[in-house]
Amino acid sequence: MASSPRCRRRAFRTPNCPIRCDRALLRRDVGLPILAQWRNHDGYDGIVFGLPGAPVHMELVHDGGRIPHPNPENQLVLYLGGAEAVEAVSSRLVGRGHRPVLAANPYWNTNHAVLFEDPDGWLVVLAPWVFE
Repeated sequence: MASSPRCRRRAFRTPNCPIRCDRALLRRDVGLPILAQWRNHDGYDGIVFGLPGAPVHMELVHDGGRIPHPNPENQLVLYLGGAEAVEAVSSRLVGRGHRPVLAANPYWNTNHAVLFEDPDGWLVVLAPWVFE
């Protein structure tokens, strides 16, 4: 993978499962670069992923408290910009033992997205387009 982009303009945060789950799935299996990470900073663990080719980064934070239960409509959606990119990431995920799952929302199937469950049952959507 190319070096990490300088992503400083925008970020989004989400409460999440323990960071170890996200780190393995998003770094190793999806291939996102890690820009920063921390443990027990005022009671919070966190990790920041770069989103290659985009002026954004994604920060996942876990407060060590109660983790909400997965719901099929709580999803991390990665807009990958084309069918080839979705196929490359999907192949890497399948090669590491993950299996695609059916979407509860027919929108994703109609628009050729591929969904995978993370180790805690949360859904990661690989969408083959980007918003301009």
